Amino acid sequence: MAECKVATVDARTTKIRNVPIAVTPEGFWCCPSQAVLQKTAKNQNQQAKTKPKGGASPLASKASSIQRAPTISSERRTHSTPTRAKINSEEQRCLPAEDAATNPPKAVNERPQKQHKISVGFGELEMSDLKVVLYGKDGVAVKMSVHKNILAENSTFFADKLSRQSPVSSIEVPDCEDVEIYVETVGLMYCSDVKQRLIKQTVPRVLRVLKVAELLGFSACVMSCLDYLEAVPWVGEEEENVVSSVRNLQSENYGVSPVLKRVASDLTTPPNDTFSHIIELLLRSNEDRGRREMKSLVQKLLKENSTSCISGSSDLCSETLYRSCRNCLDSLLILFQQATDSDFAEQALNIKEPVFRQIALEADNLLWLAEILADRNAADEFAVIWASQRELAGLHSKLPVKSRHLVSCVTARLFVAIGKGEMLPSKDTRRLLLDVWLQPLMDDYNWLQHGCRSFDRKVVEEGIGRTILTLPLEDQQTILLSWLGSFLKVGDSCPNLQKAFEVWWRRTFIRPYAEQQGNRSQSGRS
Repeated sequence: MAECKVATVDARTTKIRNVPIAVTPEGFWCCPSQAVLQKTAKNQNQQAKTKPKGGASPLASKASSIQRAPTISSERRTHSTPTRAKINSEEQRCLPAEDAATNPPKAVNERPQKQHKISVGFGELEMSDLKVVLYGKDGVAVKMSVHKNILAENSTFFADKLSRQSPVSSIEVPDCEDVEIYVETVGLMYCSDVKQRLIKQTVPRVLRVLKVAELLGFSACVMSCLDYLEAVPWVGEEEENVVSSVRNLQSENYGVSPVLKRVASDLTTPPNDTFSHIIELLLRSNEDRGRREMKSLVQKLLKENSTSCISGSSDLCSETLYRSCRNCLDSLLILFQQATDSDFAEQALNIKEPVFRQIALEADNLLWLAEILADRNAADEFAVIWASQRELAGLHSKLPVKSRHLVSCVTARLFVAIGKGEMLPSKDTRRLLLDVWLQPLMDDYNWLQHGCRSFDRKVVEEGIGRTILTLPLEDQQTILLSWLGSFLKVGDSCPNLQKAFEVWWRRTFIRPYAEQQGNRSQSGRS
């Protein structure tokens, strides 16, 4: 960027010294913060008080209230990122230099009398033929010495202002909300390679430059900002800011689609084929760690966006999941039939182990799909499908518990979902689910407690008990008396349903008596 200078003028000579504005570590020019300006003014007041009475007074300067400011990183300031500068064409007036000096605009007179003035020069200062004055917040005023041909060539805004009347020697911008970036963007008009100047800048700062460049009609800068945003990484909150800022430029035909393609596809329909492909890859994987980690990630992502999905997209997702469930169940039944065949027991270990391994994988797949459907409150149909698997449940006891226990985890997950109200299957489905799968679950319960780290006994027992208590009282009695016989034989190797048993007991033996007594009391009163 061109060097910035401050002109200190007196009657005898003209001296050029460095402009009192900071240079950020990234190499951009920026105006000092208000805190620095106040500190500078305070230091000057102290120096004036301690100065000897006979000392010579300093020469008058257009930037006399400013001393050399230290290097400041604009991104560390305490004030928030300014919004787009408001430049009203009716409020901006093009005046000759003499008129601007002798008749200050009304906006200036209405400001506090105490102002902090900064003079900035671009290019060859002695060749400048235009003054642009920015009036910012907190009484900061920046006067830029610039060149008409440079501004008119790069900015449609300045070209329009300069073409309205001639000669134009001064343009004023009142209520400039982002003085720092305004100065920086004007400075970029003097650069032969704007994009190179943006390298290593932060995304928020480039977005600020983009706003001012668009406002000024500085198309080369806008395109450079878009090229920067298309190439630089941005995620999280930055992503939302970038997308919002860039979409506002679409009407200007700046060609912003390369930037937005990072977050939006050209496809107008949900990518259901891609989702199906991802599910299929996960279900067919045999690598334990990668399979486990990616299943957990996909489940988390599906849970996060389940509430924001439109109905059509959600339906397509559920269709894919249920299609995968049926495929897994078909494979699992075939594997159970193969593993329980009379000839299978005589096979060598190296033949049996892959079958048992595949049974475990398919059961794990079903458990994962059941988790996703329960999280999405869409597992009612899965409960119907699972409750109808009588043949699978009948073969269950013929397999080693080590190979079959994950099947019981599927049953346990459904009971937990019903107990928590995550799914609302019909009474017949709930009863069938208990009739078909409760006993296999009880058979595997000891293994689940000691051989399955993710198994939560208290949660499962509460889910089973609550599911039983949703049935008619006669069905509760049948199931709980059957459970009582098993519990009295094996103890902790069986689910502990004492809470459900207690509720059933009160419903059966206490409530009728209490209601009878209440009716008698009410009859006596009448």
